[in-house]
Amino acid sequence: MNTQKPVIGVVALGRPTFDVPLANEVSDQAWQNLSSLDAKLVGSKELLFDADAVKKALNELKQEQLDLLLIMQVTFTDATMTVELAKAINAPIILWSFPEPRAGDRLRLNSFCGINLAGHALGKADIEFDYIYKTADNQAAVNEILSLAKARIVYNRLQDTRLAVIGDHPDGFDTCEYDKDQIKEWCGVTVDKINLSGFLKQASAIADSETDQVYNRVDQEVCNLDEMETEPLRKSLKAYSALKILARDNNYHSLAVRCWPEFFTEYGCAACGAMAMMNEDEVPCSCEADLFGSLSTLILLWLSDSPAFLADLVDIDVNDNTGVLWHCGLAPLSMADKQVPARATIHTNRKKPFLYEFTLKPGRITILRLTQAKNKLQMVIGGGEMIQAPMSFTGTSGVVKFDVSAESVLEKIMKEGLEHHYSIVYGDCRVALKKLANLLNIPVMEID
Repeated sequence: MNTQKPVIGVVALGRPTFDVPLANEVSDQAWQNLSSLDAKLVGSKELLFDADAVKKALNELKQEQLDLLLIMQVTFTDATMTVELAKAINAPIILWSFPEPRAGDRLRLNSFCGINLAGHALGKADIEFDYIYKTADNQAAVNEILSLAKARIVYNRLQDTRLAVIGDHPDGFDTCEYDKDQIKEWCGVTVDKINLSGFLKQASAIADSETDQVYNRVDQEVCNLDEMETEPLRKSLKAYSALKILARDNNYHSLAVRCWPEFFTEYGCAACGAMAMMNEDEVPCSCEADLFGSLSTLILLWLSDSPAFLADLVDIDVNDNTGVLWHCGLAPLSMADKQVPARATIHTNRKKPFLYEFTLKPGRITILRLTQAKNKLQMVIGGGEMIQAPMSFTGTSGVVKFDVSAESVLEKIMKEGLEHHYSIVYGDCRVALKKLANLLNIPVMEID
């Protein structure tokens, strides 16, 4: 994935009337900590003691398209230049203040009082900001800074994002309803509608020879491809090629696909394997024309820089605080537990190929759903640990141990009337998701 590195502007404010040697030491340590991030840092490492120095730094910062402005309040200062910086830079603001020991000696930095003053001034100027009050060597501090910068990148990318919905969602699947004008208004995403029958005709027109390379790819990934019925297998591979062409030619970042019953009844195969390959290719595809599911998966992909997957939560065990995240067979292969060979299989209900079958690998996961529950747009965020376990059900599934009681998860899902689809990705993106929700001006509902 061609990951966009966050560009973070950094200024360090101070006053010469405080302990300058200590202030320089703190600033240097903070810069060293920031340098560990996978980000581009813009700004001077020098402490800025007066308005002329800040204005010079501001001119340099304006030459860059910043994803975040970090103001390090190394010592106490008045709020004049903080407000000027915040007004001049079109990027989220984060203030970093540094604790100092209660040693019974002089207050050498008075850093916290500085961000307190600055926060009040920014509030009166109607400027949003975040803050951190942690030591200069604290890893959690720089991780939070990076999370906010990544959230800003995703927020900006959404303004130019194009999604396609292929066909209508199945009857009775209110969870997959959407209003494209509402989506455009709140996050900038453009939604196009694609006729399903027309798409299936385009897939049918692809020559068998054009899928030879795709066949070879899958044959290297699974241990039993030769067991699949040839004609419907080839149709699944053609569907993958058609999805790839559609996304490439129209610059679609994600696709929501009506996968049944027409893929079986009109075309003659399962869509799952094709969508699994698209998920691995980092063009997220969701089942049942679930647009909000596709958008949730795309956000996780962009925040984590790794493939994500839309799953059903199909079982909860309140005794061991676990649940099963499952879908027919569209999880990206990179999520497979390498201890058990991945297999090709047929759809259990429709008896047609092609699906991937494997258990999800152990590791930390983040759960996301952009929900419309009770007609209120919110961001549902959760987390847990995918544990190593035998296959729960055919297709692609994994057992997740929730961070809190499974009973409370069950209660939240049912009482709030949440959707049945949840996007998951490996890693912990919860801080960045909360920052993104703030940028999108939508509330967060935590299920953990």
